[in-house]
Amino acid sequence: MQTLTDYFNLSGKVALITGASKGIGEATARLLAQAGAQVVISSRKQADLDALANTLRQEGAEVTAVAAHVGDSQQLSNLVEQTMQAYGGVDILVNNAAANPHYGPTVEFPESAFDKIMQVNVRAPLELTRLVQPSMKARGGGSIINISSIAGLTPDPGLGMYSVTKAALNMLTKVFAKELGADGIRVNAVCPGLIKTKFSQALWEDETTLARFTKRLPIARMGTVEEIAGMVLYLASPASGYCTGGIFTADGGTTI
Repeated sequence: MQTLTDYFNLSGKVALITGASKGIGEATARLLAQAGAQVVISSRKQADLDALANTLRQEGAEVTAVAAHVGDSQQLSNLVEQTMQAYGGVDILVNNAAANPHYGPTVEFPESAFDKIMQVNVRAPLELTRLVQPSMKARGGGSIINISSIAGLTPDPGLGMYSVTKAALNMLTKVFAKELGADGIRVNAVCPGLIKTKFSQALWEDETTLARFTKRLPIARMGTVEEIAGMVLYLASPASGYCTGGIFTADGGTTI
């Protein structure tokens, strides 16, 4: 019979996290490391990653920092290759990196931004899943967690194409859950609501706007990055061993 500690024990597991230099990615890296995982953190800027890696090491984490732009397929291949060289495989993949190059009506969405938002929000999780699948299969299974958004469930004003990409990511989650189940690989998505991060700053920095939004929620406040990291830990751990293809909301009740 497993104990509480067993359910959330990631000792001996290797976790690869994109968009990990701040916000949800940083909080996730810290929590997975505390659970015993060896962690590879990635984002675009090596200096930011190195600073975070040094902090995590001081907290007792075993961490490697590898800069990569998820919109570049060659850099994704290099990211996985360096992870393999450092730790011998991948057990947990957290696709957290995202982009939103336009805010406004979708009819005004610039053509030049289409490829960027699709490459970062959809193609990168697709490519990384394909790249880590052989390792996960060889190691007896794994867990892939896609950080989506409630915008993928209900369109957000001004975020039309972002909503489209997150809806695609939700379906990609279900597709891979069906296709990779035989390999012992579980695939789930987390859909945060309004979380206090730099990415969402435009939505929460005005207190009047924030109050108008949060007062109608069952949990009448913003969420924290630590609360999303906790959901990721659950999905990465044996505690969620029978969960795959799930789209988990963490939104204070916004979508009720």
